[in-house]
Amino acid sequence: MKILDRLEEYLIAFLMALATLITFAAVVHRYLSGLPIPHVQDYLISLNFSWAQEVTIFLFIWMAKFGAAYGVRSGIHVGVDVLVNRLSPQYQRICILFSIFAGIVFTGTIAYLGLEMVKNRYENQMTTDVLEMPLWIVYLVIPIASSLMAFRFMQVGWKFLKTGEMPKHDHTHVDGLEDEVAT
Repeated sequence: MKILDRLEEYLIAFLMALATLITFAAVVHRYLSGLPIPHVQDYLISLNFSWAQEVTIFLFIWMAKFGAAYGVRSGIHVGVDVLVNRLSPQYQRICILFSIFAGIVFTGTIAYLGLEMVKNRYENQMTTDVLEMPLWIVYLVIPIASSLMAFRFMQVGWKFLKTGEMPKHDHTHVDGLEDEVAT
């Protein structure tokens, strides 16, 4: 269950590294293709990197969707609590539970509709423009990440019911820094 606690971080790091490598390779290819080196230039020009931009865009979309789930889990997701903080503790609890429930319903609905969209793209055999990759693979992030986000809302709600605490992100804290300071 430990990997599930940090799933979004691992996925985002992997997707970001992959997007960086692809972009780097495309830029190096573009630069080296312009150098007048016999045989090497011809070979590089024969390589097709037109897919790199499309793949990078898709990777960033996936990062954004998993980033939203990470935001719910860690307490950095967008939330406006100015009015809630002015309420009595009893009404604060009701508002918080309602907003968590609304988050679960909303992300669950998006997951369901995303799954329907994936099925539609699969049945109609739609493909991407450059790679001609099945479009349902690209859209698969919607039901997966939205389901994960709904799950994170449920975790936050369960913790709030048990302890009365919501996740709070400490902007001054850096993971792993205590270990370096101690040594």
